Order: sequence, then C-alpha cells, then structure tokens
Amino acid sequence: MCGIVGFTGKHQAAPILLDGLSRLEYRGYDSAGIAIRDGEKETEVIKAKGRLKILAEKTDHGASVPGTCGIGHTRWATHGEPSTANAHPHRSDDGNVTAVHNGIIENYQELKEKLLRKGYVFHSSTDTEVAVKLVDYYYKKYEGTPVDAINHAMVRIRGSYALALMFKDYPEEIFAARKDSPMILGTENGESYIASDVPAILKYTRNVYYIGNMEMARVKKGEITFYNLDGEEIEKQSRVIEWDAEAAEKAGYEHFMMKEIQEQPKAVEDTLNSVLQDGSLNLEEMGFTEEIINNISCIYIVACGSAWHVGMTAQYVIEDMAGIPVRVEVASEFRYRKPLLDKNGLVIIISQSGETADSLAALREAKEKGVRTLAVVNVVGSSIAREADHVFYTLAGPEISVATTKAYSTQLMASYILAIQFAFAKKHITEEQYKDYIQELETIPGKIKRILEDKERLQWFAAKQVNARDVFFIGRGIDYAVSLEGSLKMKEISYIHSEAYPAGELKHGTISLIENGTLVIGVLTQPELFEKTVSNMVECKSRGAYLMGLTGFGNYNIEDTVDFTVYIPGTDPHFTASLAVVPLQLLGYYVSVARGLDVDKPRNLAKSVTVE
Repeated sequence: MCGIVGFTGKHQAAPILLDGLSRLEYRGYDSAGIAIRDGEKETEVIKAKGRLKILAEKTDHGASVPGTCGIGHTRWATHGEPSTANAHPHRSDDGNVTAVHNGIIENYQELKEKLLRKGYVFHSSTDTEVAVKLVDYYYKKYEGTPVDAINHAMVRIRGSYALALMFKDYPEEIFAARKDSPMILGTENGESYIASDVPAILKYTRNVYYIGNMEMARVKKGEITFYNLDGEEIEKQSRVIEWDAEAAEKAGYEHFMMKEIQEQPKAVEDTLNSVLQDGSLNLEEMGFTEEIINNISCIYIVACGSAWHVGMTAQYVIEDMAGIPVRVEVASEFRYRKPLLDKNGLVIIISQSGETADSLAALREAKEKGVRTLAVVNVVGSSIAREADHVFYTLAGPEISVATTKAYSTQLMASYILAIQFAFAKKHITEEQYKDYIQELETIPGKIKRILEDKERLQWFAAKQVNARDVFFIGRGIDYAVSLEGSLKMKEISYIHSEAYPAGELKHGTISLIENGTLVIGVLTQPELFEKTVSNMVECKSRGAYLMGLTGFGNYNIEDTVDFTVYIPGTDPHFTASLAVVPLQLLGYYVSVARGLDVDKPRNLAKSVTVE
C-alpha cells in the first residue's frame, strides 16, 4: 500500500523525492518522510504526520535538505497508528542502516524479541523498524556487504516487502529488496531511480527494470546491479514505459477522478483497438488459439473490489453469450477455502495494478493446482502479468485517483472481448452475430462520451444528497453488478453508508431499513427484467423511499414511478454496464465534492492493496 521512492545522481535528491511521493500519495497518506545523504555526511531524516504537503513545508520543498542521494516514503498505516514516530524512514540504533518499506512483516514480533535480546532499542510500533534492525544485526554479525546482510534478513522475514535501504559505509548508494510488494528501478543520464509505481519516475525516465521476487539490487548513479537470494549477480533487461507522462497529471481538472472519468471513452476505445484487426478480434498474441479456447471447460474469475464487480458482470455476459460456466470469487477468500478447480478450467485474475496481494496469491494457488491462468491487468510488467500464463493488457494508462473509473471500464471491455471470442470459437454464436457484437462494441466509446456531455443534471441532483445517511442501489442480473459498483463509488468517496442488493432480495430483510426520504437508486437496463425491478422500486416507494431510476432512452413511463430519472443510450443488453456505470461514477463524485471531501484520497484507503 505505501509508496516508496529513491534517487541517487547529480541533482539534489529531496525535491525529486518529494515530487515522486506526490505522485504516489494515492498509495497512502497517513504520514511521510525522507532520508537524505550529502556525500560522506550523516544521513538526515525528516518525517511528518499527515499529508505530504506538511513534509514539503517542513523542508522548504526539499531546499533545506542538501544531498544527492536519498529515499522517501508515504505511509498507509498497518502496524502502528499514524504518527511521526511510526513514519518512515526508520534507522538502526547507531544510524548504520536507514530504510523505507512497503508491505507487512508477519513474524515481526518474533524477530523483535530476538533483537531486543541482542540489545536493540525500538522507538516505534512498526514492523518496518524490525526489518531495519535485523539487516543491521546481520551486517555487523557477518561483517559482509549490504547484499549479504539483506540476504540473511530476507530468508528470515515472513510476509511481503519492498525495501529501499541506505548504509553508512556506502554513501551515494541505495540497496533494494523485494518479495511480493511492487518495485521498479530506472536509470537516465547517469542517475538512478527507485519507486513503488511508474508515475513517480515517469517524469525522469522511461527506462525501467522490474526487480523479481526474492531479488536484490545495488543502485549507484546511473548503474544498477541485480542479485538473487544467494547473492549472485543476475542480468536484467530494461523495459521502456509507453505511458504518456502528461496522462499522470491533472491537466486542468480539479481532481484526478473527474479527469479519469472523462478519459474513459479513449481508454475503452484503445483497449478494444488493441485486439481488433480488420473487423475481427485477435487474441493469438495472448496465446489463445481456437484449440485452447475449445478446451476450456469452465471459468473462475478472481478479483477484489471494483475488479470483482467487473467479474460479476462478466459472469452474466460469458455464460449467456459463450455457454461457459463461470464462477466469480473474492480473491481474499479464494485460497483459504481450498477451492476445487477443474484442470481444464481457466482462472482469470483481474487487477488494475497487477500487484494486488490477494489476487496474486490466488493466481499462485491456481498455478500450483495446474490450472491455466489469464491476467487482465493495466500495468505492463506487474507481478500478476509476469506470472500468469496469458495476459490481456487493458490500456487505461495511469490511474491516480483511489476510486477506479477508467480502469474498471477497460476491464469491462476486456470481458466483453473474451466473451465474444470464446463464444465464436465454441460456435455458440454465428459469424453474423460475431460481427454484430463487435460493431456494437465500437459504438461504446461514443455513447460514453454522450453521457459525459450531459452531466449537469446529475451534479444538481447530487447537491441535494449531501445529507443522506443511507443509499440503496438495486438491480437484477447485470444491473445488480452495476449497482455493486455504484454503491462502492458512493461509499468510498462520500462516506455515506451505501449498499447494493439484488432487487428481488429486498423483501428478505433489507426493506426494513427503508424509511421516509431514504434514497433508493434502481438500475433498469435489462429489458426482460425491467418490469420486475420497477415493481421492487414501487415497494420501496410505498415505504417512503425517494427514488432515482437509471434506464435506457425510451423507457419514459418510469417517470410515473420515480422522482428523478437518468437515461443512457441504447446498446446490446450484454454491454449496458459500460454505460450505466458512468452516471453512478459521476453521482459519487459530485456528492463527495458537494460534501467538501478529498475525492482522490478518501480516508483509510489506498490505490493498490499490496498487503493482506
């Protein structure tokens, strides 16, 4: 969850670190800190509780801390409350080792007790301080190199970590280690960079290396050497990041979330065009031949959060269109229930970052059981992408706001593409249907754009909901999946209690929560389910609910039932989620803005969940 950065080069480090942290603050914003070294001088550590701007002000935006080598951190608290003492970087007792960390060390209590017996003193309640002092212990015990010390520590630490460390005896150098938590390294013009995620260094370099699991790196000015767990040097090939650097900036928008909502038409179009050739879909670059597709007996979709909601939509679409049984699993539960998987099945892992800890664990569980895996991810070279048998890259570009929008929409498009191609390969649809579905997909970006051009009514409606206590989203089939995402958008950025229910389940308890003025939002895009959902909304209205209806153009009779209506352009019922979700994204956004909240950085949340 936390964000880490590192730099060694010719320029002053502190401003570069603060700039990088500002692009990683979506990963955590409980506290922040930097450690700077000026040549042979002692390392200076500056930390602050709260948002990064406090640290920036404390250091005069880096100007007051000279030095050309340093590491930085923005924290999402796990072990230890948000405080200056618990903020990173942490140091060994004599300042020999200074480090920042992203991850969770599961056996930190056991290691801490050992280090206490060795005379170490602890000043925080974090697991990170344990890792720092463990490295220091082995460095002094064996009188070896930093690589040796980190190596010894790594085999004793259980859990996940990305570590960036500085050693007193090695000025102008940074050492790094990784297990399950993301980390990239880059070089440019004789300078070197370390970061948790691409946006932090995209301004400075596009040439990056992905450090592998249980690997280490020695980072000098413009030079990076990689090591395996045995301390042996290993070769790495650099990758060029294709993202547009400007895509990671607000570009005049007040919030990243609104910018990313507006970018959805292009992101969806780009994702479709990446596999569209001469009017047909081509998945062969992913390794999906017709033979492989025909051998797929069933599909397991595993994901977290919004990606899980994509999976819920995909289940309806794939089963109906391709006739393949689909089961959708919450990644955090998948491996713990010891799933029984068909050897001829396909496990699809959906993750924007490609680093989500639970999703990565689910992927490894599937591979251990010998089941074919497909990653639907947005970040090239991410852990899930590297380890999956097949990869479908969505082309959302960098997504900064914690609340996902464009990544969700590109994942939906990816699921439609898979459904259509699998259906055609299995001869579940005709060639004519195949072409019609593809042509309809090509209209989706333009229809999203039409919705975005008429957002003022939603802004007006949202302003009236700022004092809402409870909001309920209801729908059936694909509309229920859309309701799940709409509810999540509302609760995570507006802090209003919100729930989504299958409309038919209201009578089984939930309707008891409806009282005068309770906002109930009904999603009604599925023609065969329209009347049933309207009936459920009438039941809510009779209990005093205030009703909003979200449906397609032409269903104007709904205005006889609801108090406020939002219409979306028509499309094939399989694809309505891509259109219906957009007004709900806007609604959540405008309610949050009207309540004066930090839209991009909602409390207690982080963009990429890299810890369990």
